[in-house]
Amino acid sequence: MTAVDHAIQSIPAYPAEQFRVEIGANMGDPLGVLDELMLDDIYQLSPPDIPQRLTIHTGSEGSFSIAQDSELGEVGAALHLDCSLTLMPHSGDNVEALVMVEVDADEMIAGIYLLPMAPLNIQQSYTLVRAERDNARRKLAQMACVSFTRGTRITLATGAQKPIEELQAGDRILTRDDGVQELRWIGQSTARAVGRMAPVLIRAGALNNANDLLVSPDHRLMVYQRQDALGTGCPELLLRARDLVNGDTVMVQDGGFVDYFHLLFDRHHIVYAEGIAAESLFLDALTQPALPDEILTRISEQPEEMQRRDAHGLEVQKALLDRPDAVDLLKRSSLR
Repeated sequence: MTAVDHAIQSIPAYPAEQFRVEIGANMGDPLGVLDELMLDDIYQLSPPDIPQRLTIHTGSEGSFSIAQDSELGEVGAALHLDCSLTLMPHSGDNVEALVMVEVDADEMIAGIYLLPMAPLNIQQSYTLVRAERDNARRKLAQMACVSFTRGTRITLATGAQKPIEELQAGDRILTRDDGVQELRWIGQSTARAVGRMAPVLIRAGALNNANDLLVSPDHRLMVYQRQDALGTGCPELLLRARDLVNGDTVMVQDGGFVDYFHLLFDRHHIVYAEGIAAESLFLDALTQPALPDEILTRISEQPEEMQRRDAHGLEVQKALLDRPDAVDLLKRSSLR
């Protein structure tokens, strides 16, 4: 199976200069690469506490670079995933984070970025308790995987709906784009429901869904417009859950832990979750490390078929959805 060479992911990040050692061996120094880090150093975030957007392009061979729309770094510059960190705050739960390094044409470091998986607070001190390279790629993949949550009912080939946690590889699932398809793999991960990993709740009826639907923030929902309400010129739209948040019918459900489930087919499909169309796991060079080796081996033996989101509709940018009535407008346009 071949992945498309245009995987783009936007992740909240801080430049290293904003995260400095206040107590420890590297006192006064900004966050560095793995070889420079010292465990037990205590870091503090300087204002502002709102992260900036690091937009990452992943090539088909797994390389990273800075994409258009990034607020950090130089567009086109190469990025390297350096390591993963575990930061222990003075109070509260540990924060997992990733370190990415921007390099220039001479392979010299041009920037270092901290990508926290939970919010950081400028009033808090953070002790570095773990730094490693071994699982960094897998953690980045988990951040990028689109996921449903425990309890989500998926429509089967028979028309019956089944909770996602009860599905098994080999189950026959109804897809919007290609009829009945066999589920290749179902994965599960548990994460703190904060920051980048906090799920988005689409309340029952918001987009004609039968029940509440809880998905990962970058999960794409598919809406068919009978009227071109957004002026896109395309009836079939793919909408990221986080771009639909309005604080009323669609909201971030922050706090506690969340069980995420990933549905993988031989290619990218649109399935039905709580009665509305939503995407399956989009497999590309960024998300592949989240899969077990044996599944990747089996998939690679299948006939090559491009993974494409654009085959299912136009991916709508947040700017078109930046209006308080966007969700209601989409609901009405899909009914008329």
